[in-house]
Amino acid sequence: MKILVVGGGGREHAIIKKIKENKSVEKIYALPGNGGIARDAECVPIGAKDIDGIVGFAVEKAVDYAIVAPDDPLVLGCVDALEARGIPCFGPRANAAIIEGSKAFSKDLMKKYGIPTAAYETFSDADAALSYLDTAKIPIVVKADGLALGKGAIVCMTRDEAKDAVVSMMREGKFGKSGERVVIEEYMTGPEVSVLSFTDGETIVPMVSSMDHKRAHDGDEGPNTGGMGTVAPNPYYTKEIADVCMKTIFLPTIRAMKAEGREFRGCLYFGLMLTPAGPRVVEYNCRFGDPEAQVVLPLLKTDLLTVMKAVTDGTLSDVNVEWCDGYAACVIAASDGYPTSYKSGFELKIPEDVAEHTYVAGAAIEDGVLKTHGGRVLGVTATAETLRGAIEKSYSMVDRIEFENKYTRRDIGARALAAENG
Repeated sequence: MKILVVGGGGREHAIIKKIKENKSVEKIYALPGNGGIARDAECVPIGAKDIDGIVGFAVEKAVDYAIVAPDDPLVLGCVDALEARGIPCFGPRANAAIIEGSKAFSKDLMKKYGIPTAAYETFSDADAALSYLDTAKIPIVVKADGLALGKGAIVCMTRDEAKDAVVSMMREGKFGKSGERVVIEEYMTGPEVSVLSFTDGETIVPMVSSMDHKRAHDGDEGPNTGGMGTVAPNPYYTKEIADVCMKTIFLPTIRAMKAEGREFRGCLYFGLMLTPAGPRVVEYNCRFGDPEAQVVLPLLKTDLLTVMKAVTDGTLSDVNVEWCDGYAACVIAASDGYPTSYKSGFELKIPEDVAEHTYVAGAAIEDGVLKTHGGRVLGVTATAETLRGAIEKSYSMVDRIEFENKYTRRDIGARALAAENG
């Protein structure tokens, strides 16, 4: 089989490495991929948002199956366009990808169908939003309605911070069109949990839960990033909580989407807050999380391509999706200064034995040399029988990777270990 994977980050590298395990896969194209992914797939310089270019390439190469991984092409209708040319895909169509593409849509969906989430108000007028903040309960969360590279939600601990967030989004265009409308919602407390799931629109199969680390610095300090590391499973996510989530959140969501004529087939990501009043939805994503995919997929025992094709075909209920026992930890190596100001273009050296466990997000090959290219450079994932063992193995490998200005958080998994120990 010839497989096409749209995207060029660590998430896509994790998907490609897992897909390669299937013996029927003869060729994998990554559009656009990156210098690190080039080790495992043929990278083609066609951007992930170039829908016409992606479709043209897929038809020309007679691709058998496509996996559309990032949010932008999903929201733009990449799956719709590929399917129209007879190419089966993993990923939701545009009318279902709106569950991430518009936070206002997803909040209204939850309100309509009684799915637990934070109370909220939606604004298209900056003056009205600012007026609302004059009397709103603080702290509060301000979210850009559209896609914002995972950085469009700002937790505001003061009224001034909240007003600054509204002004930056709605008047100063911090997130472009994505911030022209904002959702202002109740601040929730409790442990956060990420749960990815396979769904064909009828059946939903949650993956192993995970815990992301969004802040740039140790102790959960500093600005929000796309993620500095993950561990799985999340110790706060017990079987009892999982059962509650299935009944009150997971199944109601896919049923709501189907009732709205927006059947969701692909990977549906649930960002959850385990509040004192029970689990609530923080956000939905219409695709694998990044870096959650890098820590969850290594624990998947069942062949990934088999599961994906069942999702596409609507036969997920016929597949027994199994997971490995034990734990996984992913530590991100970033360019120092990420996510605000950093330098790239440094030679990147990854030992051969470490490369097997490395998912490259930001690298390019220049004159035959692999160099850093971006803020989040790579993630290294290790699995072990214990969480502590997985964390230690991951750090021991990431510490052997060399590039100038390398930065890693040194406390990935610390909160999870503390939770394990009560």
